[in-house]
Amino acid sequence: MHPQLRAAADSRLGVFTSQEALAVGYRVDDVRVELRTRRWVRLRKGVYIAAEDLAVADPAQRHLVDCVAVLLSLGPGPVLSHASAARLHGLVLPRTAPDDVRVTAVDQWRRGRGYRVARAALPEDDVLPWLRFGTTSVARTLVDCAREWSLTAGVIAFDAALQKRKVDRGELHRAVLAGSHRVGIAHAARALHLSDGRAESPLETRGRLALLAAELPRPELQVKIFDDAGFIGRVDAWYAEAAVAVEFDGRVKYLDPHDGVPSGEVLWTEKRREDRMRDTGARVVRVVDEDLGVGWPQKVARISGLLATPYAGERRFRTLSTDEPGAESRAA
Repeated sequence: MHPQLRAAADSRLGVFTSQEALAVGYRVDDVRVELRTRRWVRLRKGVYIAAEDLAVADPAQRHLVDCVAVLLSLGPGPVLSHASAARLHGLVLPRTAPDDVRVTAVDQWRRGRGYRVARAALPEDDVLPWLRFGTTSVARTLVDCAREWSLTAGVIAFDAALQKRKVDRGELHRAVLAGSHRVGIAHAARALHLSDGRAESPLETRGRLALLAAELPRPELQVKIFDDAGFIGRVDAWYAEAAVAVEFDGRVKYLDPHDGVPSGEVLWTEKRREDRMRDTGARVVRVVDEDLGVGWPQKVARISGLLATPYAGERRFRTLSTDEPGAESRAA
């Protein structure tokens, strides 16, 4: 590939246009040969990528390649948005999110093969630079997605972004207020109200929402438990009055542990941690993903029973509550 064309392509994830190829000396017949021999791949009319560049793109990168191709074909103005911007920002998407490229423009609304253009205002504060294009900010992206996604998916996305400090709650509130005229904004506002940046996994978010849906009290989140020997562990949800801990357990913690620790060692450590916690008088209920389905009424009954039973034992523990990211912890 011509060095100047390669430089242009490298600035856009390998994507370039026929006009750029012609500008550096390729003829129309040359372009046809590159396509016929499959050295180049046609992404959209007049938009290409070298086959070797496409071959090394993972699924997330491939979506962004398609985004570049759509933006080049649409011309100046539109910016990456919605689920496409969410992928770029590393936000949590529902498994059912479509692969269509999503962009927003101030002057057009249209659908095409594999893409959708939304028409909406794009204030300067809502747009960040990306390559030679633009993308909606994290806050604007989250709110735009939450307007369209299910309530649970929106809360999960808000929780994860807050927990990873990709955005703060003030930014999200401002984004909701700025979108007060947009379809679905009340839905996004409800998702933001239910969000909590202390949740560390989608399972924790779904579990918390399931507790609220069952009309159980709102628990404290990510509470640290100590005994006379020191720190025992941090529980996902905590009911202080009843001394009940609810732990949301995903398989990944045991099947794919961090730092190369063998899964058996992780399981043993977790068991010892729980035994030590129970020795303090705290009561522990574990909830796995499958429990949130047909088995959920039984879990609700167990938790309800513990909360309804006055805790009369000696409390041989102390706790430290954790506020949302960006706030100070407070002793309890």
